[in-house]
Amino acid sequence: MKIVGVTACPTGIAHTYMAAEKITEEATKRGFEVKIETRGSVGIENQLTAEEIRAADVVVLGVGVSVDKSMFSGKKIVEASVADVIHNTDKVIDLAVAAAADTNYPLYEEKQDDGNRQLKTEADTFLNLLKKIPKHLMTGVSYMIPFVAAGGIMIAISFMFGIEASGVEGSLPYYLNTIGGIAFSVMIPIMAAFIAYSMADRPGIAPGMVAGLIVTQLDPSPGFLGGIIGGLLAGMAAWAIKKLKMPKALAGLMPVLIIPLFSTFLVGILMYFVIAPPCAALQAAMTGWLTNMSNGSGILLGAVIGAMLAFDLGGPVNKVAYMFGVGLLAEGIFEPQAASMASGMVPSLAMALATLLNKDLYTPAERESGKTAWLLGASFIAEGAIPFAGADPLRVIPSLMVGSAVAGGMAMAFHLTLQAPHGGIFVMGLVNKPLLFLLCTAVGTVISALLVNFLKGIKYRKGQSK
Repeated sequence: MKIVGVTACPTGIAHTYMAAEKITEEATKRGFEVKIETRGSVGIENQLTAEEIRAADVVVLGVGVSVDKSMFSGKKIVEASVADVIHNTDKVIDLAVAAAADTNYPLYEEKQDDGNRQLKTEADTFLNLLKKIPKHLMTGVSYMIPFVAAGGIMIAISFMFGIEASGVEGSLPYYLNTIGGIAFSVMIPIMAAFIAYSMADRPGIAPGMVAGLIVTQLDPSPGFLGGIIGGLLAGMAAWAIKKLKMPKALAGLMPVLIIPLFSTFLVGILMYFVIAPPCAALQAAMTGWLTNMSNGSGILLGAVIGAMLAFDLGGPVNKVAYMFGVGLLAEGIFEPQAASMASGMVPSLAMALATLLNKDLYTPAERESGKTAWLLGASFIAEGAIPFAGADPLRVIPSLMVGSAVAGGMAMAFHLTLQAPHGGIFVMGLVNKPLLFLLCTAVGTVISALLVNFLKGIKYRKGQSK
């Protein structure tokens, strides 16, 4: 049996490659031929050829974002979330085997309709479009992150030359700040455009981009929330107009004129008169609260961010907390992102430390995973703790949540700030108080490591006493 597939997660950093590795290991163990293409932050790797796709019995997609499936036309496709591929690999491969053997299993079909490419799948209904909103949002986020990373880091570096240095025209800090600001300014339009793209394919890009640009130009601004709603509305509008039956004489104008014209106008009007006012009021209230928060409420916020980041280690709850901090960067609020970074490093580092403190509590495979987790944790990648959480979730996950919550709360208490959306210890120099940043992460890491070993030790001692 021959299996091909694609893996892709929203950030394109860890889950993408872990999912590909899991599928490859499980399929190889069963004696199957397998090749998995990864679509990560650096682009497409291990790319599938047309010949390999033709020869495959089934296609496995482990994706958390929308991907172009046109090259799999005429093939049987089994689609699962990235988390399912990582945690339930055997079940995903079982589904692939069943699909390959089922003569009635539907083939993925791509067809041309009225001059506009449409994908004929079971998801091509409005209800199923709405069901996939989390995936559409993650698609927008995945395209936005490089702009946030480039812009945020350049702006932060410019401040390292001194607060006033970026105002000296012609200087390096000036250009760092200016170029970074431009990259930063398009983060919401890019996100909105690709949310809409995920929902309606290319016809959604124009209305989505315009909705995002409206957000950036209004004063007061609807902010990050307005960009999300604008992108979703643009995608729905473009998708709905694509469904209209047009005379053949106008079919060729659908993708280049009719869809972008009417969807952009409709969404633009809604943004100005329906979406922007309440979103702007909510954004202003939230910004004001965060800007003027008391020390106590700041600690609570940091603790909640930390606990959410450790709850599902790169899953939906983790992403909500992460994007909360990233979204506030555009509003000039940098403390939640520092709390996110400090606490998000804890899970992997804690499990790495735990395997060193008491090796008897861990299998040889887990101890090897612990060695890798050092680098993953230092890089702000919580997925290094997944092998441990999968094997013993009741002890590992609560322990990680406690340590991460402590790290996040401490970061807010110390009023740490950070403008970089990713990077871990490698962007520590961009934190306003780097030594305190290290302290927060270290304290959270030690607490989680000691707690998880304590809980595992109880189980271990009970097992020995029997």
